[in-house]
Amino acid sequence: MRKNLFLLTLLFFMSGYAWAQSLSPIGVWTNEEGKARFEIYQCGDKLCGKIVTLKEPNRNGKPKQDDNNPDKNLRNRPLLGLEFLKGFEHTGNNKWDNGTIYDPESGKTYSCYMKMESKDKMEVKGYIGVSLIGRSQKWTRIK
Repeated sequence: MRKNLFLLTLLFFMSGYAWAQSLSPIGVWTNEEGKARFEIYQCGDKLCGKIVTLKEPNRNGKPKQDDNNPDKNLRNRPLLGLEFLKGFEHTGNNKWDNGTIYDPESGKTYSCYMKMESKDKMEVKGYIGVSLIGRSQKWTRIK
């Protein structure tokens, strides 16, 4: 009995240690083009992300809106503050998966994963169906 309790305790601490060793995407990032900055944050037991700055935040003197959204009722919402990453779960090996990414330039939503390559570099891949086919970007941590 004591041996089982010891093993269970050891496994508990080892799993906590493995989680602590994981690189976290929580923070502020920019994409390859540098058009925007995104904040990734905890939302419940998952990760989400929103647009926090745009290189060109205005169009014709007014804040840019979600003009390409397929839902006409959402086209007047501002891009700044828009939650475009949702539902990411930590799946191990510095990877967060099972999330979605919304592309305001096309108005399309894709399945997505995020994989930390280092403390300040991350691969973000949006795809339809299987992750082998899709588009990847390298994001750089700002803070």
